[in-house]
Amino acid sequence: MTDTPDPAQPAPETPDTAKPGKSHGRLSVRASLKPRDLMEEPLHVKDAWRARIITLFPDAFPGILGLSLTGKALDLGLWALEPIDLRPFGQGRHLNVDDTPAGGGAGMVLRADVLDAALTVAAQGTPRDRNRWPLIYLSPRGKPFNQAMARRFAACDGLTMLCGRFEGVDQRLLDHHDIEEVSLGDFVLTGGEIAATALIDATVRLLPKVLGNQASTEEESFSDGLLEHPQYTRPAVWNDLPIPEVLTSGNHAAIAKWRHAQAEQITKTRRPDLWQAYLRRKA
Repeated sequence: MTDTPDPAQPAPETPDTAKPGKSHGRLSVRASLKPRDLMEEPLHVKDAWRARIITLFPDAFPGILGLSLTGKALDLGLWALEPIDLRPFGQGRHLNVDDTPAGGGAGMVLRADVLDAALTVAAQGTPRDRNRWPLIYLSPRGKPFNQAMARRFAACDGLTMLCGRFEGVDQRLLDHHDIEEVSLGDFVLTGGEIAATALIDATVRLLPKVLGNQASTEEESFSDGLLEHPQYTRPAVWNDLPIPEVLTSGNHAAIAKWRHAQAEQITKTRRPDLWQAYLRRKA
């Protein structure tokens, strides 16, 4: 006796019919590459800023992004997160997504044909203008990520990120799609998921209403090219160390002057590169 398919159950999706992965947000439901519980599925506000992430580990998201202020903003629909599982786009019986490097060498390289299929799905419903919707590959050889880049991404409609694994991605894919490579720093991670999380956090916190107090983003490190001034809070004296007197004076002009001087000194001492750039802008 064979099992009869339940007509109430939808047919499983394939890469040919799949749409971008599950959305973490409010007010709309999107198709995903794997079954999900719609009772637990966050909804998505129309026109909210969106991050689409092509990854072999979709369950890594939202992770820490689902907590604190970014998590609250996610629940309120101020932004949306759409992981896309790369595995279903794999080739052959075992859904292989990688192969050995041409010319020999250690490790494996993510295949161009597999990634191209995933990017086709990820592009559905997104603007073709890269100024409105950047396409990013997280790579240690990319342009260093900084606050200016976070502000640029926050001003877009959203972005798509490709999380690498193994020895990287077939160069032909990067060239064909003119993918922007972005680096989190001069070090190597086992994959792009942690870097993607950091990039999204730095970007999402700049979106309107996410932090609640816009002044927070205006006064912090890098907002004016300087590192942030020192911060203090209660108790007024701790371990015989008092809060600097100027901060408790109530003189807001003096406080602002002190903080700016501290920011300049810290930047000059700790980040000579930023200090020189700051001086050039002032000149």
